[in-house]
Amino acid sequence: MASSSGIESILHENRIFPPAPEFSAAAHVKTMAEYEALCRRADQDPEAFWESVARELHWFQPWTKVLEWNAPFAKWFNGGKINLSYNCLDRHLSTARRNKAAIIWESEPGEVVTLTYQQLHGEVCRFTNVLKSAGVNTGDRVAIYMGMSPALPIAMLACARLGAPHTVVFGGFSAVALADRIQDCRASCVITQDGAIRRGAELKLKAIVDEALLSCPTVKRAIVYRRTGSPQQMQPGRDLWWHEEMSRASDECEALPLDAEHPLYLLYTSGTTGKPKGILHTTGGYSVGTYATTKWVFDLKETDVYWCTADIGWVTGHSYLVYGPLQNGATVLMYEGAPFTPTPDRFWIMIDKHKVNVFYTAPTAIRSFMRLGDEHPRKYAMKSLRLLGSVGEPINPEAWMWYRDVIGRNRCPIVDTWWQTETGAIMISPLPGATPTKPGSATRPLPGIAADVVDREGNPVPPGSGGFLVVKKPWPSMLRTIYGDPERFRQTYFSQIPGIYFTGDGARKDSDGYFWVMGRIDDVLNVSGHRLSTMEVESALVAHPKVAEAAVVGRPDEIKGQALAAFVTLQAGVPATNELKDELRAWVAKEIGAMARPDDIRFSEALPKTRSGKIMRRLLREVATGAEVKGDVTTLEDFNVISKLRAQEEE
Repeated sequence: MASSSGIESILHENRIFPPAPEFSAAAHVKTMAEYEALCRRADQDPEAFWESVARELHWFQPWTKVLEWNAPFAKWFNGGKINLSYNCLDRHLSTARRNKAAIIWESEPGEVVTLTYQQLHGEVCRFTNVLKSAGVNTGDRVAIYMGMSPALPIAMLACARLGAPHTVVFGGFSAVALADRIQDCRASCVITQDGAIRRGAELKLKAIVDEALLSCPTVKRAIVYRRTGSPQQMQPGRDLWWHEEMSRASDECEALPLDAEHPLYLLYTSGTTGKPKGILHTTGGYSVGTYATTKWVFDLKETDVYWCTADIGWVTGHSYLVYGPLQNGATVLMYEGAPFTPTPDRFWIMIDKHKVNVFYTAPTAIRSFMRLGDEHPRKYAMKSLRLLGSVGEPINPEAWMWYRDVIGRNRCPIVDTWWQTETGAIMISPLPGATPTKPGSATRPLPGIAADVVDREGNPVPPGSGGFLVVKKPWPSMLRTIYGDPERFRQTYFSQIPGIYFTGDGARKDSDGYFWVMGRIDDVLNVSGHRLSTMEVESALVAHPKVAEAAVVGRPDEIKGQALAAFVTLQAGVPATNELKDELRAWVAKEIGAMARPDDIRFSEALPKTRSGKIMRRLLREVATGAEVKGDVTTLEDFNVISKLRAQEEE
């Protein structure tokens, strides 16, 4: 835990972009006055506010109590009966949406498959019946280990229909990581596929499952979707082919009325040490949170084609590729492969091809596109785009401006969203028709979200001062516990400042009440008495025209306490020289002050990242200090990056 002293904010940004009048005129929330009225309603009577949102969904039985709050444990819409699969599918079938595209899937090789809401409903009902015939009952946990094929959302929606909590494990985790997650939740069934296509190659998922299941005695069935057609070893009595079982299954299956607090899914987040944490979300509150935030933040229209580029193995894929958009009756674009395969302009080709209107991606991807140069996106009209979104780690102002200029052509608002696996849904974000935006700021909390920036004692800090980002009141989509470990849940999220959700992020609020998220508190350094956010130093480095990406970590220093070590990836074609290191040090000093001048600058062709694109600063800290790289590395995308950095260290 960081000390009670404040975190110094050294990033200053004065640019502001009001919504275009024509966008505001057609938006769900049209003005800041409307936004503030919603916030007042939510603040004055939170239960009545969330109750009014919940009534927009289908409930088999109404709730008897909106909220039971025995900190840190919440129950939302208690007594209510609901089914998320029903709200994603069945309720649209009595409307014109039944023949509307629900999912447009494009494979990496270029095949396109479209499923209407009626067709998706039939596939989900069939697979729910497959699960039943395989012995899966309500309450049984199901592990899903797949690539980005249409079978993945079908499997999730079938589990939700049956009330079998799913845990989606990113297709690419090792057999050990998969086994750890299966063992923790004691899953009885695994859904997988023969292989997934990524960067032109097949990742053999079924073989990884076979290895994992050697140590998972709770698993009785493995259902295998045929994607690549590669030969498979099928274990008699355990393994079933998806296509064979589906051919025998009925396409009629009623959605089960489930208690609002019935577990919907587990999603595992890895820590620096110890076993991964199984974040538990339940049905009713999560449904309400993802439905409302998708509608507000993405301002969805009936004719929109919406593309969230996240893998479903991460929470963004759960909330904003599957559950939130389908509850809103959206047309969702889903892509199987890598963003730069077979060419660096794959995303821009797809936006023009499918006439994408709303595009939601990560800052890491945006910076990678920047590094490749403007010429790739500039070749495409992308006139269909009307809204851009950012999700993941904080986006630095220069990447935000590039996104607005080169991708949005200075006409698309940007919704920079802050939220977490634990929050389930977006917490802080502009409403695109109402909120003036500032590059690098997630702006203000959504209605009903009581976020604040406080000191160690829980007192609000003055505007412009850094502190701890917290949420002071419960919200419907919040995590309910860490699976099987309520004490770890309490200690991790509610013990730092008693009774208040502690996000683990540092932030500041400016005089307009806008939030500037400064990254994980673990990434705040004490340099000569200054408590500095590494994210702000990174933003300054990336603002230099020769820098594509940067990560800043601390290493022990006898004089300063901690010294700043910067790992820098340069723009294509820029030579790495000692003169450039000096230039970058001087640049940072000029941008934000001499106290933030990096002590070490190391050039790297790439930075170590998770498969969701987040920079693994913990590993860089170990490299910077010369320590052995250890701890959980199951989420690392490319082990060669660490090897190359180590080799530089030894030279």
